[in-house]
Amino acid sequence: MILFIEMMNRIQAFLDTGGLVLSVIAAVICLMWLLIFERLFFYLHSYKAVKKNIIESWFKRTERHSWNAEHIRIAHVSRATEMLKTNVTLIQCLVVLCPLLGLMGTVTGMIEVFDVMAISGSGNARSMASGVSRATIPTMAGMVGSLSGVFMVTWLQRKTKRRTEQMQDSLPMAHQ
Repeated sequence: MILFIEMMNRIQAFLDTGGLVLSVIAAVICLMWLLIFERLFFYLHSYKAVKKNIIESWFKRTERHSWNAEHIRIAHVSRATEMLKTNVTLIQCLVVLCPLLGLMGTVTGMIEVFDVMAISGSGNARSMASGVSRATIPTMAGMVGSLSGVFMVTWLQRKTKRRTEQMQDSLPMAHQ
């Protein structure tokens, strides 16, 4: 329990060092990863049942060679693709938002540095250190969060494309 409290104190000290913007970045990163884990769970577990239901529905049809059947097949594939793409755009937006929030942290930190310089009337390095850390830490955190999200979004998009192609292959048209 003491180890947990000490860890939480260190996290709080880190968040205080980066200022309010760092807390916002942490919340955005947590939301982004929550959505990524939801997508991973869907891709690895829930999608199997969706695919099975669509394939069963397709093979229950007695007629699979007409114009109508082709459009029903396209609708099935589109429905599966939309389920696969759910929240990926939102994750992409959060990935883009992370470095922008980091830049906002840079601006607020530099404003603090300039305030200290204006109040003290000099460029004393010790008095400016707090503002400099508030300028650099959010930038770093925003970039780290964004990079981790970029890799996952790319992976999710590749999986979506591959699974869409597999769904198309799983629903053959019966030619006469």
